[in-house]
Amino acid sequence: MISGRDVSDDDPEFEALLEFLKDSRGFDFTGYKRSSLMRRVQRRMQQVGIEHYADYLDYLQLHQDEFTALFNTILINVTAFFRDADAWTHLREDALPALVAARKPSDPIRVWTAGCASGEEAYTAAIVLAELLGPDEFRERVKIYATDVDEESLTEARHASYTEAQLKSVPDDLRDRYFEPVAQRFVFRGDLRRSVIFGRNDLVQDAPISRVDLLLCRNTLMYFNAEMQSRVVQRFHFAMNDDGILFLGKAEMLLSHAELFQPLDLKRRFFRKLPRPAVLRIPGHPSGAVEPVADIGARGTLRGEGLHASPVATMLINRDGVLVFANQRADLMFGLSHRDIGRLFRDLEVSYRPVELRAYIDEVVLERRSTWVREVEMSRGPTESVYLDIQVAPMLGGDGDVLGVAFYMTDVTRYRKLQSELEVTNRQLEAAYGELQSTVEELETTNEELQSTVEELETTNEELQSTNEELETMNEELQSTNDELQTINDELRDRTQEVHDANSFLESILRSLDTSVVVVDHELAITAWNLRAEDLWGLRSDEVVGQHLLNLDIGLPVMQLQPMLRACLTGADEVPELTLEAVNRRGRAITVRISCSALAGSDGARTGAIVLIDEV
Repeated sequence: MISGRDVSDDDPEFEALLEFLKDSRGFDFTGYKRSSLMRRVQRRMQQVGIEHYADYLDYLQLHQDEFTALFNTILINVTAFFRDADAWTHLREDALPALVAARKPSDPIRVWTAGCASGEEAYTAAIVLAELLGPDEFRERVKIYATDVDEESLTEARHASYTEAQLKSVPDDLRDRYFEPVAQRFVFRGDLRRSVIFGRNDLVQDAPISRVDLLLCRNTLMYFNAEMQSRVVQRFHFAMNDDGILFLGKAEMLLSHAELFQPLDLKRRFFRKLPRPAVLRIPGHPSGAVEPVADIGARGTLRGEGLHASPVATMLINRDGVLVFANQRADLMFGLSHRDIGRLFRDLEVSYRPVELRAYIDEVVLERRSTWVREVEMSRGPTESVYLDIQVAPMLGGDGDVLGVAFYMTDVTRYRKLQSELEVTNRQLEAAYGELQSTVEELETTNEELQSTVEELETTNEELQSTNEELETMNEELQSTNDELQTINDELRDRTQEVHDANSFLESILRSLDTSVVVVDHELAITAWNLRAEDLWGLRSDEVVGQHLLNLDIGLPVMQLQPMLRACLTGADEVPELTLEAVNRRGRAITVRISCSALAGSDGARTGAIVLIDEV
């Protein structure tokens, strides 16, 4: 079994499998948590009976349809309408009204639901906004962009068709207003569905949706490791408007991104975007632009020495990608020397280790604003690691041109340790509080149950005394009842014999008739079918009783009987006979005359019809 293997998080066979998935299908899972990712892949390998990652890679190359099964296993598309109802209530009653009130009546409202799976959350957001704005204003102002990396889930979401079980969490009044029943399923309203746009988007690789007012990403970040989470959260920050709202799932927090998002309701996982800090420039320069090291020295030894001795590791590169400055802290941290000044930054080890920095250069130059890479882990030995917060900032000239890029690297190891200790303490405190609360509730419940038990015992004693007296009376009544039941049984036996004789007589009549007789109920379901009908059409009574007459596949054009049967069942004064061409069970063409009369119940109400078919 695969679960028995001793596989480390840096298994080279597993990493080769991830690289193959990235190169062949464009799915980059390298940022996912290794432990969770390995569990999901191993589960799929067990299903196909493969033990080693290298063998599974060969299996993927030979079986193209296996990619779909693997991705479905990894991505675990779990979603529901109004999942975590308390959070949706807060969104509907507090968060969204405040967001809408801050906008002009003509301003559009843009929503992005990332990791939408089969679309339930996107349509839930549509329902909430339609309730708040009204359907007409919703259609004019709202656009909901729902994205996922799973094409099968997106196809299902675009159909917007759900079973009754999938809609069990939708209140009945909302289901009646926003879903239309179609063939035992429920389809979201077409006029509102046009405002919900589904598309494929990889949160790690693809560009984010822009100018978003409300962003829903519920229990998706938990599948990424810390570095990828940081990158995705920064992309969310870039995608949202300044007062946008981020709605996360129960399993997610933003404890390490306090400079990007401010909690609105931490319990329900609502956060508001915080504006980014302004682009950092070197103080003292008239334009704020970076100058070569020689020019900085010329402007003053004090400023140059201050930068060089700064406890924050600092590196500056010019617009050509050349390293022009690195202070003492950067030299010690990354092993730089004066010989590295003047070299291309991309040729230095620090450009890609401990984290890939080259990709951020183009980003900050293009957007002209700084970005952060949080909690980057760097090893100092086999057992020691430090954590860095890296700020990548463009340096702008007086005319707005980008003169270069600055890297500021702050050691946050101590804060990381404190944060970890705080998280552990909080979890312990929450667990202890939960146990205490549970114990108190159990004690109160036990006291109430004991008091109730004592009262019930007293009452039971009195009831037992009364029950003994009632039992004596009941014994006498039961004896009398037994005598009455014996009499009733004798009467029932006589009635049963009479009914049997009547049924035998009726069956004898139907068998003796030389006319094909078919009896149907009010719903046109067949209740009687005589021997002549069996001989004429080739179907036995047990094959047709209970079947709809108009659904029979026989040589008679049964659909032409519908007007005559409707007239007979609705009480028409005259029911005309029909003469039709047909084919009997032997394949011979025949002509039949058909008549119909109403079947009346004991109260005179029409309960069905008797159809007589004669061969002419």
